[in-house]
Amino acid sequence: MKKIKILKLLQKYSSIMNKLRSEGVLRSSNNPVADYAEYLVSKKFKLELTSNSNKSFDAIDPKTKMRYQIKSRRITRFCNSRQLGVMRSLNFDFLIAVLFKENFEVLDAYKIPKSIIKPPYVRFSKYQNGSMLILRGAILKHKNLKRIKL
Repeated sequence: MKKIKILKLLQKYSSIMNKLRSEGVLRSSNNPVADYAEYLVSKKFKLELTSNSNKSFDAIDPKTKMRYQIKSRRITRFCNSRQLGVMRSLNFDFLIAVLFKENFEVLDAYKIPKSIIKPPYVRFSKYQNGSMLILRGAILKHKNLKRIKL
C-alpha cells in the first residue's frame, strides 16, 4: 500500500471519528467500541452516562439510581477473544456486557448482576489491577444472567 493511500485512509478514519463524536455517539478519542456500547445501552435503557473518568460505573438509572458498568468487545476475524475490558472497581449494581461483530452489529448483550461478578467467572489481575471476565462458558448459563436486545 502506498504511503499516500495509508494517509488518506487514516484521515478518513479521523473524519468519521470526529463526526461520530459531534453526533454524541462517541465520548472519547479512543477505540470507538467502548463508547459505542455505552451509547447503545444508555439509549436503550434511558440511562444517564457518567463522566469519562468515573472508574466505578458508566451510567446510572435516574429513576432507580442503579449503577451500570458497561463493557464490550468487538470480535473480528483477527481476534475472537470474548474477554471484556478490565473492571477497576466493582462498585456497581449491574454489568452490561456487549459483544459486537466485526462490522459493529451487536452479536450478543447481557445484563449481569454484580452478585455473580466473582470467581469462578471473574479473576483479579495484579498486572491489570482489576477484575477480568471472559464472556463464555459457565457464566453464560448462570440463572441470574439475562440476555438483552440492543
